[in-house]
Amino acid sequence: MNSITPAQLAQWLQQVADPAQPDALPVVLDVREPWELQTASVKPEGFDLRHMPMRSVPARYPELDRHQPIACLCHHGARSAQVVQFLEGNGFTRVVNIHGGINAWSQERDPGVPVY
Repeated sequence: MNSITPAQLAQWLQQVADPAQPDALPVVLDVREPWELQTASVKPEGFDLRHMPMRSVPARYPELDRHQPIACLCHHGARSAQVVQFLEGNGFTRVVNIHGGINAWSQERDPGVPVY
């Protein structure tokens, strides 16, 4: 499984950008629960932000494009790692885990994101 840290996200976004499809943005898939999103959320900058709680992924993953780059995000990185493994097992090849989750996001990218 591939992982990046929140600090490495900008570099990853550049690496996965498709010059043939400049409007096709990579996705940050936030797999946290709705109450967690209300507590702390990220701003979509250079990526599309999608919310899909982990428990809903088995039913909803067909909503995602298998060929689009997806970086999975949760609180600390454990749930998102499980989602990465699930997606890879279902044919997704451009998926990474955001190691450290939104907790690390607050420390490395945006201190305005609350820590909980």
